[in-house]
Amino acid sequence: MERKVAIIGAGVSGLASIKCCLEEGLEPTCFEKNDVIGGLWQFTDIPEKGRTNVYRSVVSNTSKEMTCFSDFPFPESCPNYLHHSLVLEYLKDYAKHFHLLDCIQFKTTVYSIRKHPDFTTTGQWVVYTETNGKQASTVFDAVMICSGHYTEVNLPLDSFPGFENFKGQYMHSWEYRDPKGLEGKKVLILGAGNTGGDVAVEVSRTAAKVFLSTRNGAWVLSRMSKAGWPNDMVFQTRFLSFIQGLLPVSIRDKLLAKKFNQWFNHKNYGLIPIKSSLTYVIINDELPSCILCGSVVVKPNVKKFTETSAIFEDGTVEENIDVVIFTTGYAASFLFLEESVRNVCKSSTFLYKQVFPPHLQKPTLAFIGFISVTGSILPAVELQARWVTRVFNGSNKLPPMNRMMNEIAKQKKRLLKKGISNTEKKKESFVHYMDEIAVCIGVKPNVPLLLLQDPKLALKILFGPCTSYQYRLCGPGKWEKARNAILTQWDRVLKPLKTRVIDNSSKRIKPPLWKKIFHFTAFLGTTIFIILLYSFYTS
Repeated sequence: MERKVAIIGAGVSGLASIKCCLEEGLEPTCFEKNDVIGGLWQFTDIPEKGRTNVYRSVVSNTSKEMTCFSDFPFPESCPNYLHHSLVLEYLKDYAKHFHLLDCIQFKTTVYSIRKHPDFTTTGQWVVYTETNGKQASTVFDAVMICSGHYTEVNLPLDSFPGFENFKGQYMHSWEYRDPKGLEGKKVLILGAGNTGGDVAVEVSRTAAKVFLSTRNGAWVLSRMSKAGWPNDMVFQTRFLSFIQGLLPVSIRDKLLAKKFNQWFNHKNYGLIPIKSSLTYVIINDELPSCILCGSVVVKPNVKKFTETSAIFEDGTVEENIDVVIFTTGYAASFLFLEESVRNVCKSSTFLYKQVFPPHLQKPTLAFIGFISVTGSILPAVELQARWVTRVFNGSNKLPPMNRMMNEIAKQKKRLLKKGISNTEKKKESFVHYMDEIAVCIGVKPNVPLLLLQDPKLALKILFGPCTSYQYRLCGPGKWEKARNAILTQWDRVLKPLKTRVIDNSSKRIKPPLWKKIFHFTAFLGTTIFIILLYSFYTS
């Protein structure tokens, strides 16, 4: 008899979870409160309370090759960074290709999830739902929470003394769709995350003045790396992640700061973070230019408001502020869970591998996508779903409760040493986290073994971008097209760029044969040394 699994939400995490359930012989039922799939990627012209969506101009911060699911690449004709409409189209194609829509109950709200009276024996849950005013309850063998951490708007009005007297307009970024209505106005944006930077740039084109207030500052990176390659494909590699792991944190942070400052000096632009942590990294191609042109002015945190002005912590005052936009993020909310479970899940750092609550007698509840990584969230949630569904069907086992609790305690101590509280969002290293979950499933690529069996592929995996295809080469869920997908990933990067034919008939001067042999020998020797060192440290 198939085990029944409830999946809460039909966004990116929910769709991946449905697919993995079907592949692992489970029976999924996905509950989606809206009438469409896609979660926050589903754009709406008018903001709807309780529903978080992208704004009109959103483009992905991660490239298509680093963003796609591991066995479903984006079409090669897609641009490397994608408008939100293309991401939504991709998710619709994914759902259609793998026949996921039949498992979704739309316009259905989950208002309560409770342990079954026989939970200690069965591990079952009772899920209470409401559809068109009709309530129902269903018993499930397991539950996957896929509602993410963009569920509750964080609007910290009380954090700004005097804001109750402010007579201008204010909004949270979840209400923002485009700069219409802000023309000719003085706009203050609170928060310099990805959204704050994007909104500041867009509004500055028509507003009289835009002030970007930041408490911590931020490292600003471009989507484009040297020679025009996608930034994440150049820097999200297994080799660079390995090197960073060998370095002391202080040296690593200094090297990264030097790298980040190569584009522009963050200190000169008032953006340098108080902490060098990778938590404060945003992707924005235009913000430095807007600051340079004066259309965006960077300010410190607001000390207090008056009826018409903002007083900042450095003592400066900006008068006649018309609009304040809070880009202060969101908080995860799981009000539908019973209190004993909800209290343990206030932060992903309280969960084993940021997925499983460790205190349950049965591992039948998991959180998918309740995490921040330094790369794309799609491949990460897919790996989480692959692991969770194999735990649910008994193919993989979790460690004993005391071992999971000890690992979580060690993680909390490491964060506190870095000055990060248990409730503060921490971005996990993309490559490290992907490998960590892959090990649990048995799908992490064995680079030293591949060097003997398939040297060409091994070098691509070690030095090339850590694309999701790497986790389909071996083990459960192996995909026969994974090798070719890795070897051709740069071709798919170039495909949408080659829209003008260039005549390359002119001959290049070839280097002497002895130089070719010398360079190849040096490269081969260095590569073998690095791989042996990598194998030693990761074994």
